[in-house]
Amino acid sequence: MKKTNFILNGLMALAIVFGFTQCANNNNAAVQSAPAANANGSSGMKIAFVEIDSLLTKYNFSNDLNEQIIKKEENIRTTLNEKGKKLEKEQQEFQRKYENNGFASPERAQQEYQRIQKQMQDLQDLQQKLSGELAAENQKNILQLRDSINSFLQIYNKDKGYDLIISNSGFDNLLYGNPAYNITDEIVEGLNKRYTPSVK
Repeated sequence: MKKTNFILNGLMALAIVFGFTQCANNNNAAVQSAPAANANGSSGMKIAFVEIDSLLTKYNFSNDLNEQIIKKEENIRTTLNEKGKKLEKEQQEFQRKYENNGFASPERAQQEYQRIQKQMQDLQDLQQKLSGELAAENQKNILQLRDSINSFLQIYNKDKGYDLIISNSGFDNLLYGNPAYNITDEIVEGLNKRYTPSVK
């Protein structure tokens, strides 16, 4: 389960980083027309960064989406395991009957074999279908999460007036940032205030 959480959080982090990159690209014109740095290296730009991993861990909406996906994944696993065990018993029973000449005729044995083979194929098809549905839902959740964060940042930045807000995931984008420019907790607090969980 921890591995699943890690994978889902990783996927969400990648998607959010991509979303922030798109936002940064939208602000490219402002960055390109920013004043050149003066002798002491200051350009007068107002910059901040957000740690995406930390945001995803603390943002209630992200946690709720993650929990929904984990529950669905567990339900899928349970369903497939139950069907798999039932099919395995039928295969063992077929094998036992076949070895003990328990079928009335070779044709009847062949029919039973084909029935079991079809069930195996149906189970594989079901697994692919459910996995596809889970992946599609996860992708939808990632887009919802990205849109939620982006829309909040647009409102948030009206008052703050940052020229650039950079996303950071581990060491992917930002190798060092002065903690004074880290607005992660402020963003998480604002997002969580705005978020209203749906009634379960």
